[in-house]
Amino acid sequence: MKNFARLLTAVMLLAIASGPGRAQDAYPSRPVKIMIAFPVGGLLDTVSRIVGEKLSGLLGQQFLVEARPGAGGTLATAAVAKADPDGYTLMMINDNHALNPSVFRNIPYDSVKDFAPVGFVGYTPLILVANAALPMRSAKDLVEAAKQKPGTITYGSVGVGSASHLAGVMLESAAGIQWQHVPYRGGAPALNDLVAGHVNTMFMSPVVSLPHMQTGKLTGLALAAPTRLEILPDLTTMAEAGYPVDASYWFGLVAPAGTPPAVLARLEKALADVLAMPDVRKRLTDMGAIVRPLNGKQFGDYIGAEIVKWGDLVKKAGVKPE
Repeated sequence: MKNFARLLTAVMLLAIASGPGRAQDAYPSRPVKIMIAFPVGGLLDTVSRIVGEKLSGLLGQQFLVEARPGAGGTLATAAVAKADPDGYTLMMINDNHALNPSVFRNIPYDSVKDFAPVGFVGYTPLILVANAALPMRSAKDLVEAAKQKPGTITYGSVGVGSASHLAGVMLESAAGIQWQHVPYRGGAPALNDLVAGHVNTMFMSPVVSLPHMQTGKLTGLALAAPTRLEILPDLTTMAEAGYPVDASYWFGLVAPAGTPPAVLARLEKALADVLAMPDVRKRLTDMGAIVRPLNGKQFGDYIGAEIVKWGDLVKKAGVKPE
């Protein structure tokens, strides 16, 4: 019996020693996939590669970005929700994660219950831009033109119920104007038509709009944020123009629900360390992003608040779920 008791004690001690702390130390032992729901080369892909590269260096395994676009982001999100909760399939989500519950009738996952937040990375405020051939140089110019000829000024978006669409709804309400929404299936065709002059204006991310503003093809009218961007100090905000429109594309890291707490803690700490790196902050800031580190709990609260915010706006805009 004494030998049995000693053996049992040894087994228990071994179990304790190989518990959460040891599991955390062992993770990751193989490459980790970061899924994104939009095409390669876009904002989310760029942010994910910057973060993934640094996570690889910190944690000693490759963090590889995999793009799986389609169905407004629901295809990739559903795949991550169903993935093994072992920390080897992650997702860099964006504002669509909070929008989709209101935009789609039957998405095959729960945006809150099926995911474990790791941390918030930051956001890029949307810029209201216009085709440079138009005689508009500010948000007030646009509002005056829209009031003179109601329903004639057009604004493109990356799709019905997207942030770029709902920002237009916000401006319509704030300024008391009527203008025409032109939805596209993605950012590339919308940008092409905007530059070609087939659509007048659009709310866009800085990473996409800045190069065209610099070449003179687009004119920046205002920033949809409470404060100005460092890289565009002369671009006024919508609030400064008298129209309190606040809309952005945001991004943060999540794992499938049920991922071990020790693994989440290790990822959360590593992500915080990455976002504290001066070169990372500079790279993100230079592309128009505002770095705003939040831990898993804070990010979870943020997601919940965004779902409510966008849900209310979708109802106000009369967007019917697809």
